[in-house]
Amino acid sequence: MANITREDIQIINKHSNWSEKGIAKTLKQNVYNTSHTWQAFLKLFLLCLGVSFITFGILFFFAYNWADLHKFIKIGLVEGLIIAIALIVLYSRMSQLIKNVLITAASILVGVLLAVFGQIYQTGANAYDLFLGWTLLISLWVFVSNFAPLWLLYIILLNTTFMLYTKQVAHDWSADFVYTLFFVFNTLIALIFIIASKFKYKIHAPIWLQNILLLYIVSIGTLGFLQGIFDGQGSSFALFYTIVLLFFGAGIWYGIKHKQIIYVSLIPFGGIIIISAFLIELSDGAPMFLTVGLFIVISISLLIMSLLKLQRKWKG
Repeated sequence: MANITREDIQIINKHSNWSEKGIAKTLKQNVYNTSHTWQAFLKLFLLCLGVSFITFGILFFFAYNWADLHKFIKIGLVEGLIIAIALIVLYSRMSQLIKNVLITAASILVGVLLAVFGQIYQTGANAYDLFLGWTLLISLWVFVSNFAPLWLLYIILLNTTFMLYTKQVAHDWSADFVYTLFFVFNTLIALIFIIASKFKYKIHAPIWLQNILLLYIVSIGTLGFLQGIFDGQGSSFALFYTIVLLFFGAGIWYGIKHKQIIYVSLIPFGGIIIISAFLIELSDGAPMFLTVGLFIVISISLLIMSLLKLQRKWKG
């Protein structure tokens, strides 16, 4: 009964003579949040909120007082904060969760430090250099702390570095090649997280992190399809189309097999957008827009009905 849900209790109550006292006890033990749960949530929420306010307060402090600060104060203040946080994490007896939150704040301050250094000395480097240095400098903290929000920050930095590199350096890379690299790279990260969570490896990848990655991957696949359709580059995007379609099919299969509703909702929704774009590209007249509108209404309605049917089936 450890994983019993409210819906399970309702089904059991409907087909049995379970007493109200037993139902209330089960709901209290397995469904309702206790005072200890709320205290833990508030503790974590207030801690993250406080650290966020302090971090962004430092950013606004630099923005407001930039002209009046000496360059050594600008750099020394950020470096001092990073060193202070590192010493607290190393030598304090705080809980591991608090230490991980502090490491995340220090990782953000590393980016602030690099930005301040670049503004003072005007190195002339490309923007991707800043994010590349930021990513490399916090890599050890990311792997050692194994903290999911820090993993998310790390993935964002990797994608930002790559995106800026394609904009500022790799001018000869075609759009289909860039989309393919983005898609494959993030898909591999998602697969690593899924495998780690299934086989209980040391990488901490909770469901919410996997879902954010899935949303990003589906968005890349959908946007790549749209660019190939509207720019008339269908032939050059052939490899990208093949990879995305294979991923979409595998994702739907995985979602049905492992009862992950987000897979069988996000991926078909992306497919609806792609088909609608293809129809609009065939003709941009009023009849086609009417057809596309009807297609969207009907397809989304069928998708919702299918999702509800799947949920009822999975709940028994």
